[in-house]
Amino acid sequence: MSSLFRVAAQRWRESARHAGAWRATREVAADVWGFLHDSTPARRRARYGDIDYDFDSGADTTAANVGWRTRLLAALAGAPYQPTVPAEFREMLQALALDFRAFTFLDIGSGKGRALLLAAEYPFRRIVGVEIAPALHAVAEANLRKWKAAHPDAPIEALLGDARAFDFPAEPLVVYLFNPLPEAALIGVVARLEQSLLAHPRAVYLVYHNPMLEKVLARSEQFRKIGGTHQYAIYRSRQ
Repeated sequence: MSSLFRVAAQRWRESARHAGAWRATREVAADVWGFLHDSTPARRRARYGDIDYDFDSGADTTAANVGWRTRLLAALAGAPYQPTVPAEFREMLQALALDFRAFTFLDIGSGKGRALLLAAEYPFRRIVGVEIAPALHAVAEANLRKWKAAHPDAPIEALLGDARAFDFPAEPLVVYLFNPLPEAALIGVVARLEQSLLAHPRAVYLVYHNPMLEKVLARSEQFRKIGGTHQYAIYRSRQ
């Protein structure tokens, strides 16, 4: 249980620095309540609602069989696991209207790797995922090994690590965010990306799915909003 308390304490400290102790306590309590609600029989059945992709692809990306410990760790970190709906992903990438061959796709909070597999439908230079939860990352690696058996030269990889310490590659990027972080952590990740842009000016697109914390991007001096709907927002670097 020590890892659970460590994650909760880290989440509380980060939130308290930005929003104060009372709000941090409320946020952690809300995370725990969300986990308990998601553990009811009805919610467990609902997590099977996205399983069609797994049947079609042979991958394991659904939220239905994520263990309670991993779900609780993700909830305490402020980012409950939820895989991307394929149709919504394709809609967002179509809205970019880019020559994907010039870009690296980067998924922050890549979970079991569904978005990585969906990105492999497009001719990206590279496809990279970053996930902090070891159990989810292990499943993503298994999914990618199975997929790469049929596509041995595919430039796709999943990395285990904390996005707040991730060094963004100095190349054109499409960064995908499926609401993967609480506010304090998202502020830190955006700040690192802004620093990378200042050091290496280039085209970077942020695709923010379920943009509950869009205010963080709206405050950025390095990005401007270029499109979106109520389901997603697209930002582009100003360089």
